[in-house]
Amino acid sequence: MNALNPQEKAVGKANFHTAIGSDLTRREFLVNSIASGAVGAAGLGAFYFGYTKMKSPLPIGIIGTGDEGGVLIGALNPDYVEVKGISDIRPYNVHRAFHGDQSTPTAQAARPGLMAKYGWSSEDAAKKKVKVYTDYKDLIKDPDIKGVIIALPLHLHDSVAIECMNAGKHVLTEKLMAQTVGRCKNMGRVAAQKKLHLATGHQRHYSVLYDNAVDVIKRGLIGDIHHIRAQWHRGNLPGRDSWQPPLPDSKMAEDLTKARSDLAKATGAAVEALEKKVAQLELWLMDLNVDAKKYGYVEKTIPAMGALKPYPVSPLEELIRWRLWARTGGGLMAELGSHQLDAAGIFCSAQRKDGKKARPLSVSAIGVRSIFANDREVDDHVHCNYEFPSPEYNPAEDDKKQKKIVVSYSSINGNVWGGYGEVVMGTKGTIILETEQDYYLYPTGGTSTFVDVVKKDGTAALDTTSSAPPSASTGERALGAGGAPVSRGYREEIEHWAWCIENNPNAQDTDPKMRPKCYPEVAMADAIIALTTNIAIRDNKRIDFKPEWFDINSDETPEGEKPSVKV
Repeated sequence: MNALNPQEKAVGKANFHTAIGSDLTRREFLVNSIASGAVGAAGLGAFYFGYTKMKSPLPIGIIGTGDEGGVLIGALNPDYVEVKGISDIRPYNVHRAFHGDQSTPTAQAARPGLMAKYGWSSEDAAKKKVKVYTDYKDLIKDPDIKGVIIALPLHLHDSVAIECMNAGKHVLTEKLMAQTVGRCKNMGRVAAQKKLHLATGHQRHYSVLYDNAVDVIKRGLIGDIHHIRAQWHRGNLPGRDSWQPPLPDSKMAEDLTKARSDLAKATGAAVEALEKKVAQLELWLMDLNVDAKKYGYVEKTIPAMGALKPYPVSPLEELIRWRLWARTGGGLMAELGSHQLDAAGIFCSAQRKDGKKARPLSVSAIGVRSIFANDREVDDHVHCNYEFPSPEYNPAEDDKKQKKIVVSYSSINGNVWGGYGEVVMGTKGTIILETEQDYYLYPTGGTSTFVDVVKKDGTAALDTTSSAPPSASTGERALGAGGAPVSRGYREEIEHWAWCIENNPNAQDTDPKMRPKCYPEVAMADAIIALTTNIAIRDNKRIDFKPEWFDINSDETPEGEKPSVKV
């Protein structure tokens, strides 16, 4: 593609390439561009990542409108996508897809619903625009739908994505790409054969925050990376676990009765809020009518463990709490760790001069059940160590005598200390990224002095004399429009996916701007790391990663499960 991208148009091609060269960091360039009004109508993501406004919104369907599907609905930009249909087997999820999640103000902000996103005044008005399907197979028969967003339980990603692609639909599926590497390879092979875009939702590839960190690393401002420490710590405890949402039962019926009583006595502004709460509880209880067994969910019993009694699981509970079971989910590494190991790989790759992706060499890990009873099959703590190659690493030489980058990762429940984020340690400085919102630089000596990136003698450097304490006003959060938080990348990943479909419909142009950043080979690499870690935990052993696992045309996989789709 020879046309200028939005950044080049705004400042002129020569000026743009000078701006992102040695004189300005990408952060400085972006701040200056926002201040000058150069961002334009297409938005910050389009300006920064080099795509343009759509000629017309892409007609899409959404399969799976639960918790994560609701977050993706909240990230939709009507200028880029037009939702023509949604599919879910749970009445509660369909209700939230239109009205948003009324559980808490935080939930409502994350999942505002289609009516809020598109400005529809009522559910009836919305349903004139959006068809509702119980069976997703009916949705993908719609010839008007060109792309499908999939936010289903992990074990369904590959089969539904392949059905969509066989029907000629482009796909954006939530992470993890699939539950096994063999299934990831099936998905990638079908996408190549059908000449369709297949993207996976590892949104850090579309985070301005993380891209600025990559820019700092590439400039050598923190020196040579030798250690990355990442974590995702949550305060979940028994009786208060986001992966164990309430089931529709007698307790929920009591909550509905109380909400109706409160509504009858309410006045003023409280009426509308209680009406929404009652409506949501009514639909939530309707999930009792879902025949989960009909849709492949199974009844089972978690065996007794020590003093813990056996735990019976109904098909409906397996559906609603799918993250807790080995058959339907992938545990902490699939749901959380995959994001942060993706980020570690991005940072390690930023040091390379050959442009190649840094792949891990080995993993050793443990997983334990420290907090929860046997009401689940997944671990509630994982602790992992990875070896990544340094830029000078040579696989032909003695492995033990070479420089490596050690990445340590922990994901725990029961204590939220430290939250989630990454610490990238180099020989000259340290980058800290917190909760995908804040970004700080420190000199090597410690964290008592916060530093900024400034220009010295025409080149970027760390200003180690700065003493401003870390805060939202001094970090990258200031890049958000009007002081709003920096986007986590959900909006931008959907925008760019839609734009690539419009401008590269046969997925043949391999220019990075013309295909989604998390295309099959990239998404598969993230899945390989997470899934191989699960094997290391299960077998209690160190595992060396094999190059063949990362080759989508090779039948080799860490599980030993060969892909069924032939190259």
